[in-house]
Amino acid sequence: MTGLAVFFWLVPVLRGNVIGLVGDEVETVDYVVGQRIRARRVAMGVSQADLGKSIGVRFQQVQKYESGANRVSASRLWAIAEALEVHISHFFVGIRASDPETGDKTAPTDEFCFLKEHDAVEMLSIYRSLKPAHKHAVLSFVRTLTQDAPVRRFDEAK
Repeated sequence: MTGLAVFFWLVPVLRGNVIGLVGDEVETVDYVVGQRIRARRVAMGVSQADLGKSIGVRFQQVQKYESGANRVSASRLWAIAEALEVHISHFFVGIRASDPETGDKTAPTDEFCFLKEHDAVEMLSIYRSLKPAHKHAVLSFVRTLTQDAPVRRFDEAK
């Protein structure tokens, strides 16, 4: 997708229209995007001050973005994505319009909310450094730990 195409795709997302939200409810999406920014920043070992310097704002503004207190403009989100070395869509992938368990259609849900946990980010960082054979062994082991709990496997079709 070209930069211009991504921009036109993101405009409705930033307004909340893609997930069917209007008005104040959009703030929930701002919070989820902020949490994604924080998770990626922490995973990369970047401080709020360093991120702020690379995108031209103070660390307090980064705090506000991460908490969802301030909305991130499209151009600023683009700069954040470049600074954190991810595609801009990284901040929206996995956000669904409703919670399938409760049927609540008023608030978006984030399939990657587990990335808010420091241990999860550390585990993913360690996992990335493993050899392919070790990755398979670790994944098999973790699956055995969750045999009794329903877990969505990402290698299966939805």
